[in-house]
Formats: sequence, structure tokens, C-alpha cells
Amino acid sequence: MKRVLTALILAPLVLALVFFGPMWLITLVVAAVAMLAAWEFLALTEHRGARPPRIAVLAAIAALFAGNYQWPDETLTLFGLLCIVLLVYCTFASPVERALTDATSSVFALFYLGLTLIPLPMLREATNGPSLLAFLFLTVWAGDTTAMYAGRMLGERKLAPNLSPNKTWAGAIGSVVGAVAVAGILLGLSSYLEQWNSVKLSFADEAWWYWLLLAVVVNVAAQVGDLAESALKRSAGVKDSGTLLPGHGGVLDRIDALLLAAPVLWYAQVIRLRF
Repeated sequence: MKRVLTALILAPLVLALVFFGPMWLITLVVAAVAMLAAWEFLALTEHRGARPPRIAVLAAIAALFAGNYQWPDETLTLFGLLCIVLLVYCTFASPVERALTDATSSVFALFYLGLTLIPLPMLREATNGPSLLAFLFLTVWAGDTTAMYAGRMLGERKLAPNLSPNKTWAGAIGSVVGAVAVAGILLGLSSYLEQWNSVKLSFADEAWWYWLLLAVVVNVAAQVGDLAESALKRSAGVKDSGTLLPGHGGVLDRIDALLLAAPVLWYAQVIRLRF
């Protein structure tokens, strides 16, 4: 029940921000979420002996989002510069026996919780941006929900027991089906809204099969992202990354699927525009 109530509160707020929020606020919210998740991730690394400079890493993530907002074409250049800054910081601030673990944990946190979430504000700025983000969030959420119920009812064969003992092949297949179903609902709803001259939700720029196929690709990426975070937690010997969200664990537990799904959707749109 805690899980359901948390989702019922957060989901409408996220969608309202997607459709009606100004870009500066969207960037600020995503940056804040990235920093919270990074704080939890850095705590995980401490279970393996690292002591990364948390404040410096959070400052680097904030700088990455601020730079992307101001100079979006220079994001990768800024990311490289910030990686160098964190490396130099750990070189002189960490004890020499811990320099390797601190530096690698810090740089990876900037990549894993910073660069992978940059596509969210970038997608919002794209043509028909609110529709793209709605597609991303709703297909990921639907896949997660259907996976849970399909796994409970039909799950017997484990998907990756060494990484996540509770995940099953039935849940994985159910997740794909749920994502495609929600994508189909979005297509139908947008077609209906277009009759009333609504431009907030539209997928008319591509054939219907493109969006259904993209829902499969995004869903698979989301499931891999979930497994990747599970592997990191098991490596650290913990069950949840935190306790901030009742029923969901930590912020990192809630956004783990987006960490791969968002970049995959971004690259899919880039490839579509180029070819």
C-alpha cells in the first residue's frame, strides 16, 4: 500500500511538471533527483571501502546540469572537465591508499547519476518534448507495474538470480507487454486529442509501429538498468539504496530504470533524425 500511495502522489506531479513546467524548473528538479540518488550511490561505495568526496561530487553534478541548461552543445566537454576536476581533487584530498577507489567512485557517480539523466531536460526541449517524456515515464512505470504482478502470478523461472532473485522471465515478458499496451493507449489518446486541436500530447510525427517498437526498446533498457542497479547493491551488500520513498526504498531504487531508458530514448531520437 505504501508503494501504491507513493506512486499515486508522485506520478501526477511528474506529469504536471512534464507538460506545464518551465525548462529551468525541470532542469532543477532533475538535478536535485540526480544529486539525491548520487548521495545514496556514494553511500553504497563506502560499503566497499571507498570514501568519495560527496560534496564535491554533488557540486560536479549540479555544475553539469547548470552547464547543460546554459550551453547544451558543450555538455560532453563540460563532463570531461568535471571528471578531470574530480580526479585531481581525489588525488590530493584522499589518502594515497584510497585514491583509486575514491576517484573511480566519484567519476562513475558523475556519469551514472549525472550524464545519464541529462537526456531528460534535453528531450523536453526537443520537438514535441512533453510527449516524449510522457512516453518515457509511462512506459517505464507500466512495465515496472506489470512485471511485479506477472512475476507474482506466473513467475517460476528466474531471470537473473545472481543479480536480482525476485525477477522472473514471466515478469520480464509482462513488463514488455505492459509497456507496449501503454504506448498503444497513448497513441489512441493522442489521436483523440488531436481532433480537439490539442498539441500537448501528439505522436503524429512517426508511424504507429515506430512508437510500439520504441516502447519495446525503452522497456528492455529499463529492465537492464534495474538489473544493473541491483548488481551494484548486491556488490555493496545492501537491499535498498535508501529509505526516502516509502515502499520504494531510496531515490536510486526508484529511478534505476530511467538511468538507461532515458539515454536509449534520446539516442533513438537522434538516430531517427539523422537517418
